[in-house]
Amino acid sequence: MEKPNAPSTEKNREPILAVLRDIFAERRRVLEIGSGTGQHAAHFCAQLPHLTWQTSDRLDFLPGIRMWLAEAALPNVLPPFEFDVLGPWPSGVYDAVYSTNTLHIMSWEAVEALFAGLPSVLAPGGLLFIYGPFMINGRHTSDSNAAFDQSLKEKAPHQGLRDVVAVDALARQSGLELVEQRDMPSNNFALLWRMRKACAST
Repeated sequence: MEKPNAPSTEKNREPILAVLRDIFAERRRVLEIGSGTGQHAAHFCAQLPHLTWQTSDRLDFLPGIRMWLAEAALPNVLPPFEFDVLGPWPSGVYDAVYSTNTLHIMSWEAVEALFAGLPSVLAPGGLLFIYGPFMINGRHTSDSNAAFDQSLKEKAPHQGLRDVVAVDALARQSGLELVEQRDMPSNNFALLWRMRKACAST
């Protein structure tokens, strides 16, 4: 098997890393949902050695992730486990959850399942970081995002850009408070939520 490569990770990893240096400075245990190729995990863990980073994805992605992690040979990034948000959730508890370019690939049912499951793995006061393209109040933020949304739906009807307002409604139902919405390059956003201590599962 040839090691997978997602060119977009080379493009977005430095802007994302700049944000993570700030918001994850006091974090220790991170669960990545949808690790994809594993490139982000390998890059970030080399630069953020204070983090223990748990990779995860669906079964067919795990071999590629293992290849990237084996090459990186970092002690603070953990081998991936199989994880589909529509199936059983892991038993561990983390003080941060990270997911990049996943919500527009998932079905809306899966997005709902993602947020419904977060209280079981995110510690009180824990942070949720989600990066990707989004709509705001039903409108695209750029012509390129509108075209991307259309191409996703033509390829698979269950896919498509999500609206920040609708996603935040799911987050609030799970005890999360939106604390930052940051503009990122290429018409993407970095969204950061914090788990309210009174509502989080332990």
